[in-house]
Amino acid sequence: MKTESIASIKKELKHLPQEELIEVCLHLGKFKKENKALMTYLLFQADDEAGYIESVKESMDELFDEMNTQSYFYMKKTIRKILKQTKQYIKFSKNKATEVELLLYFCERLNALKPSIFDNILLSNLFDRQVMAIIKKIGALHEDLQFDYTNRLEEFVDLDYYA
Repeated sequence: MKTESIASIKKELKHLPQEELIEVCLHLGKFKKENKALMTYLLFQADDEAGYIESVKESMDELFDEMNTQSYFYMKKTIRKILKQTKQYIKFSKNKATEVELLLYFCERLNALKPSIFDNILLSNLFDRQVMAIIKKIGALHEDLQFDYTNRLEEFVDLDYYA
């Protein structure tokens, strides 16, 4: 089966009556959990970005609090899961400030973990990659936001190390 382009799907959706369009959206939501999460964001949370950020932070906190810190193996698995979920939430928003805010929060929580992630090469490399991504994304923001986020990043990271 050949997948149609977005443009042709958009044209076809314009011709559907409202009831059929609702059925297509509901079917899409039932098909995959990520689609349902995106629809939830678009319908209920897109107009309140600050509330969305807080709800994502709360879900991150739950996962960090439930983490098994007895072994770096289990820590790595959970941290990767949290990062994957966070990046999925970032994709929903498409807002650069939201992206920086969530990644900063992820790194802050990662930095505060006990036992320290810096005793494990894989976790410290993951942390470094995320800090580099944050620095890159901060450069695309408004000057005031750049200043705020850079100061927040400097609280727990030596930026000279990443220069």
